[in-house]
Amino acid sequence: MCELPVELYRAAQVRELDRMAIQERGIPGYTLMSRAGAAAFDRLRQRWPAVRRIGVVCGGGNNAGDGYVVARLARQAGLEVRVLTLTDPALLGGDAQTAWQDAIAAAVPVAPFTATGLADAELLVDAILGTGLEREISGLWRGVIIAMNGHPAEILALDIPSGLHADTGAILGAAIHAAATITFIGLKLGLFTGQGPACCGAVSFADLDVPPDIYPAIHPACWRYVGADLPELLPPRSRSAHKGHFGHVLVVGGDSGMAGAARMAGEAAARCGAGLVSIATRAAHAGWQAAARPELMFHGIEDEEGLTPLLDRATVIAIGPGLGRGDWGRAMLRATLACDKPLVVDADGLNLLAIEPGYRDGWILTPHPGEAARLLKMTPDQVEADRFVAVEQVALRYGGVAVLKGAGSLIASTIDGQVALGTTGNPGMASGGMGDVLTGVIAGLVAQGLPLFVAAKAGVYLHGLAGDWAAQAGGERGLLATDLLPWLRQAVNGWLLDSRIRGNDGKPTS
Repeated sequence: MCELPVELYRAAQVRELDRMAIQERGIPGYTLMSRAGAAAFDRLRQRWPAVRRIGVVCGGGNNAGDGYVVARLARQAGLEVRVLTLTDPALLGGDAQTAWQDAIAAAVPVAPFTATGLADAELLVDAILGTGLEREISGLWRGVIIAMNGHPAEILALDIPSGLHADTGAILGAAIHAAATITFIGLKLGLFTGQGPACCGAVSFADLDVPPDIYPAIHPACWRYVGADLPELLPPRSRSAHKGHFGHVLVVGGDSGMAGAARMAGEAAARCGAGLVSIATRAAHAGWQAAARPELMFHGIEDEEGLTPLLDRATVIAIGPGLGRGDWGRAMLRATLACDKPLVVDADGLNLLAIEPGYRDGWILTPHPGEAARLLKMTPDQVEADRFVAVEQVALRYGGVAVLKGAGSLIASTIDGQVALGTTGNPGMASGGMGDVLTGVIAGLVAQGLPLFVAAKAGVYLHGLAGDWAAQAGGERGLLATDLLPWLRQAVNGWLLDSRIRGNDGKPTS
């Protein structure tokens, strides 16, 4: 098994890599299948060393062939193994049939699937459906997936959990919820976004010794951003530095009843290293907010004329947290859009933009699926059905950089022509105010001179990393947006980054 690569591919691209390995490099298909089964069995023994009884559920394609190899190796290792099939294995073609015949020769018991056939299994192996699934699962196949998910044993999925779309991370009717997934040759995009993380569990990777020089022929669909360049992006500061070197963030927001959103964004920008942070908010909020966080400069602004001087002094403007959709919010957005400064637009800034769309290269839009749906005139379910297409469409229609938040946040740039995927974060971050903090993080990085796409992907990474550390310290449930703030300060300081990037999961001291 290999360290997870950063490149992500669509299913058709991985199939092309497989074809190139077989047809252009002369690696027999059954050799690749045998390597896949061996890698999966190694993963099984590594994660579940005490397991003795294994149930392997096989479908009708090459994914089933991988399962038969796993079953044969388990039998040869002295484990109790049983294969339950959803199709007649005699009808298998090519390498999968060879794998079945080898399993039979090794005295692996093979029988049609029944729920009682899994009764005493301590571990299940999902070898039902591979990456070619394009339609919803129904009938017997759906029932089998539901039965496996309801079984007390954990599940190891081969290549991809059955029922999960390899390109989108959407569930097609029903999907296996695995404790672990081992995937082969190339990482599939759908494993890491949408419902993918919930279905896959811990993801591991085996390249099956495919020659590395074939990979440059296929342009990845996306890249996992793992923060490897953060020490260079956020190096130690000069001893002669002053606050003017690190930019001035202006946060515009905090209408009546929503004062906290703008403050959280502002404090996040400051914790990430912005030299100065100003907040333009309703006059009724400015005084008491300043007393609570005196390092931030709060300004009571009631009209566009009052906002103009603040816009002129800012390096970057973050607009949207607590902005509201009333007359005040509309006036603040109108004035902000009239200035030629980098923008980070979130929350009600996006909702107002959906009503009166615009296009510019110099902004970062950070919608969650509901806001993206409004921007694209579709439903949130349609956005989630293909998050990759949705984030690209937001960037294409509105310009600049788009961040589609959620499990496996996606960052797309019309300027850089790339899509990145966030690799940090946890379910505890599904709480109010997290998006406001992310807005401030990204704005703080732009203020310090990072290009928009770089700031967006680094911001998503650091925001999620702070959330992960906060969850390690106190648990996911009950995690508040403000809990991230002290961890953000540690995340942006390079003395922690090297060990984290090398894979050390130890949390920093608080």
